[in-house]
Amino acid sequence: MNTHIPSEALGLPQEAVKTVPVLEVEELSLSFRDEGALLPIVTDISFSIGRGEAVALVGESGCGKSITASAIMGLAPDNAVVTGEIRLNGQRISDLSPRERRKLCGRHMGFIFQEPMTALHPTLTIGRQMTDTLSHNLGLGQRAAMDRAAELLVKVGIPRAKDILKGYVHELSGGMRQRVMIALAISCGPSLIIADEPTTALDVTIQAQVLDLLEDMRRELDLAMLFITHDLEVVGDFCDRAVVMYAGDVVERATSREIVETPRHPYTRGLIDAIPAHGETRNRLTPIPGTVPPVGAWPEGCRFAPRCQHADEQCRTHPGLDAVGSSTVRCWHPVEEVSAS
Repeated sequence: MNTHIPSEALGLPQEAVKTVPVLEVEELSLSFRDEGALLPIVTDISFSIGRGEAVALVGESGCGKSITASAIMGLAPDNAVVTGEIRLNGQRISDLSPRERRKLCGRHMGFIFQEPMTALHPTLTIGRQMTDTLSHNLGLGQRAAMDRAAELLVKVGIPRAKDILKGYVHELSGGMRQRVMIALAISCGPSLIIADEPTTALDVTIQAQVLDLLEDMRRELDLAMLFITHDLEVVGDFCDRAVVMYAGDVVERATSREIVETPRHPYTRGLIDAIPAHGETRNRLTPIPGTVPPVGAWPEGCRFAPRCQHADEQCRTHPGLDAVGSSTVRCWHPVEEVSAS
């Protein structure tokens, strides 16, 4: 069941949609109004995602990944000031108001939240939440919407779909809740899915099942996917390309294989070195010293410099994004091309 909304709904002929990225983000910046001043949160974020492609936004908590996704969806807080350009299937949507952009959610952009218990309504049945979404976005009648909801639950691997539709979110296991979230995200045929750390609250076995399901949905429905995570192992297994963020900056862009095997930014290398090696004996992991600086306390120059063993006087100046091999890196002293393994 591929329910992609016709491209004419976005004002584009079908031929044009096939030749442009599903999502293009150019120099996206977001600040919060704070007592008359603007407090920068993320600065000059740029990336694109093609149809059927998965791109990861990677970094520690506090680096700006989720707020970037919220800005794309039109879900940033009311005191946020967003600049830059966002295009969906070639149409500029950054000129739309947040309210107008939220109308694209469901039909054109789907969102998979990190914690379904807070994203799904606790007092409405699963069926009510799914049929309301289908009726609102696709104009389906109640019976057709319920049939479609049952089909979707079966598609994401939920048995006894009709019984589940009568139940509530608290009656489901963590893995089942996340499958319901995925069913809701794909229900109206969006071309873009944003998944915000969708496996963080799950045990390892269920994580693998959810990732396999997302991969199947991406391939079958030809979805573009923005995958937000701090787990570089997931990036290497699941995503095509990766954008590494640190303190509101993009510090590295490359293919997922290059990010995992030959990271060029010291921060990316530090994230790789902190991953436990499966099947190998390692006496001690190598953590990155310090923590991500809070918003409003970013150092001048390179924001990673206070935690970087390679920092010197040059790092007092903010570096630009430059090509290093086939990667793009924001660093005065990029790591030499030596395999991270």
